[in-house]
Amino acid sequence: MTSPLGLALFAQDKGTKLDSTDWVFIVVGLIAALLFLVFVFVFFSFIRLWIQALLTKADIGIGSLIGMKLRNVDYAMIVRQKIALVQAGVKVSTGDLESHFLARGNVPKTATAVIAAHKAGLELPWRTAAAIDLAGRDVLEAVRTSVYPKVIDCPDPAKGKQFLDAVCRSGIQLLAKARVTVRTKLERLVGGATEETIIARVGEGIVKAIGSAHDHKEVLANPGLISQTVLHNALDAQTAFEIVSIDIAHIEVGENIGAKLQADQAAADLRVAQAEAEKRAAMARALEQEMRAKVEENRAKVVEAEAQIPQAMAESFRSGHLGVMDFYNMKNVQSDTSMRNNIAAMTGGTENQAGRG
Repeated sequence: MTSPLGLALFAQDKGTKLDSTDWVFIVVGLIAALLFLVFVFVFFSFIRLWIQALLTKADIGIGSLIGMKLRNVDYAMIVRQKIALVQAGVKVSTGDLESHFLARGNVPKTATAVIAAHKAGLELPWRTAAAIDLAGRDVLEAVRTSVYPKVIDCPDPAKGKQFLDAVCRSGIQLLAKARVTVRTKLERLVGGATEETIIARVGEGIVKAIGSAHDHKEVLANPGLISQTVLHNALDAQTAFEIVSIDIAHIEVGENIGAKLQADQAAADLRVAQAEAEKRAAMARALEQEMRAKVEENRAKVVEAEAQIPQAMAESFRSGHLGVMDFYNMKNVQSDTSMRNNIAAMTGGTENQAGRG
């Protein structure tokens, strides 16, 4: 069979002039050949995936494959994930898969997580899984944690702390370490608190439970009391996890914090008493110095008053209130008084010496 292009070339070689009908035939033949080439390209590019989707009831047409190709979507991967979802019994549209891919989501991991959740009897819609994946969470790890609960240490050894410090009412310090078994709550994974919140809440609950105990012996005899007390406080509220169990892995006795605090308080009271005593002594010394100053002040006043006596006597002589005889009589009285005082002093000293002898 000769093609239209071959006929045209043959006619030109023979020198035959082509009429309009021949040109129409040639153009139609060229278009048909072009369509045939496009069909062959589409057949070899998409027909295998289309047949595979058709046989697995994935419901993906040739048009959808061509559209994904034009939108620069990895259509082969989309087909494989859609087949896996359909065969697992999960209903997800091709548009949802393509939208998640265009949003730079991890379609294979999200599809695997949805399939695992469906097989495990967990409710995880595709939109929720896609939101978890786009939020930066590992949705597949979350599903695995829901199926197989994980154990986290409290406190976290990576933070550099090995034990929780708590003090009973008796003043004895206890060092405890717990292991918390948690299960992921898929419906609260977006917006829910992380493992750090669980560790902080459990640590707070353990410290509170130990602090409520009257004696450290009660806690050492039955560590399960701590777990029961902590579990009843709903510590997993507003978090992405559900606490399955809390187990006290290690507990030991630390220092006697009560006695240490009492000793520190006694030392502080002693320092306060010493400070008060020193304050009172300083005040007494200050008062003594003040009284001495007042004595000296009064002595100065006496000296000043005695210095005014001669002036007063002179004034009395000038005014005529005091005569010469009165002055001599006063001197005699003063001399007599001085003599009596000296005799009394000498007599008193002799009597004191005789009494001591």
